Amino acid sequence: MLKYLLEKEFKQIIRNPFMSRMILMMPIMSIAIFPFVTTQEVRDVKLGIVDYDHSPVSERLVQKAASSDYFQLVDVSPTYQKALQSVEAGQTDLILEIPQDFERDLYRGEETEVLISANSVNGTRAGLGTQYLSSIVNDYSNELREKAGLHATEAEIPTFRTSMSYRFNSTLDYLVFMVPALLIVAITQLCCSLTALNIVGEKESGTIEQINVTPVPKSLFILAKLIPNWLVGFVATLIGVALAWGIHGLLPVGSWLTFVPFVGVYVLFASAFGMVISNYSNTMQQAMFVMFFFTMILLMTCGMFTPIESMPKWAQTCTAVNPLRYFAEVMRLIYLKGSAFTEMLPHFFWLCSFALVFNVWAVVSYKKKS
Repeated sequence: MLKYLLEKEFKQIIRNPFMSRMILMMPIMSIAIFPFVTTQEVRDVKLGIVDYDHSPVSERLVQKAASSDYFQLVDVSPTYQKALQSVEAGQTDLILEIPQDFERDLYRGEETEVLISANSVNGTRAGLGTQYLSSIVNDYSNELREKAGLHATEAEIPTFRTSMSYRFNSTLDYLVFMVPALLIVAITQLCCSLTALNIVGEKESGTIEQINVTPVPKSLFILAKLIPNWLVGFVATLIGVALAWGIHGLLPVGSWLTFVPFVGVYVLFASAFGMVISNYSNTMQQAMFVMFFFTMILLMTCGMFTPIESMPKWAQTCTAVNPLRYFAEVMRLIYLKGSAFTEMLPHFFWLCSFALVFNVWAVVSYKKKS
């Protein structure tokens, strides 16, 4: 009996052009397009200059800032008030104000400072832009002190050198951080949508009544629905991993054998989750709204885009019952650290528990009318 039910499900998937396209387009869009859209890098910050000194030293500072890949010089104003008008008009993101007698004070060894003003409507852009510009100013200040012979050791001030090493993502490339997260989004949306829309579509068309009047057990019917979607989830995952390698050059640092069981269990959970939603929905519109509501909550609180440690304590406690949290941690541990399976056993047990609970829930909540 299972054989004929599976044959029916695979034929439905193949004959439905919408589902076939979604299986291909979801991982393609998530891995090939979205990483470039969700970039966390800040470039082409619009820079305005107010130079009261007009000395060779101040002009060199302006050139260093303008020649950086992070900044685009768009405004040179005679006064700070004039530069603020450009900020208020949305034409400038940062203002670098160089005070009068800047060169003289530097060569005398006197304390001087430049003012950096940021348009903080976009807090991330303002914060990172200010850090970039501060780094350029500090580097230039040290360069001038060395040229003038004003070394810190001559002033009997102890100095030290700091060297930095970044583990697991040495280049701080945002793609290494974002691609695993977007792969999770694709798997979650695809597996939930396929299962939910498949059953609700049969409810609307009335074909599911033909199954309900047969002696097919509920557990067998649910299994026949889950197996094709489980295979589809694996196919989508393989497409996403292949695209991540082909387009972005990203491969899991860890073993593929570690990767597979976690994906298998998570896809089983996601499919069962869509099944539960479909059991309580009577129309596609209702199923889509319910699925969107819950998936948005799960995706935003699983730590893929914002660290869980930065959330309030009550929110951190709530994420303990979010299956995506454990799968997101696993994906990054495998992709970035190459962790062994034994190191992630708690995550695996949590995912297995969620998969078991939702599969049982799917069977119990399905109302078979005879």
